[in-house]
Amino acid sequence: MIAENLTMNDLFLQLGLDNDDESIDAFIESHKGIPSATRLEDASFWSDSQATFVRSALLEDAEWAELIDHLDSMLR
Repeated sequence: MIAENLTMNDLFLQLGLDNDDESIDAFIESHKGIPSATRLEDASFWSDSQATFVRSALLEDAEWAELIDHLDSMLR
């Protein structure tokens, strides 16, 4: 996937989640309130593969990192 113009919809698709705007809003609403001491990749709602993707993308400062950081802030 090309790094420029990645969207939250693209991130949710990459994570294997429903990626329409309504599904993204519902995901955020149902999972927000992650404790500040919990890293996003350690949140209980991820599958192992999703957590691995999030962790790797953040460690490598990959093209997804900015969107993952934004998702993290929306889930706090």
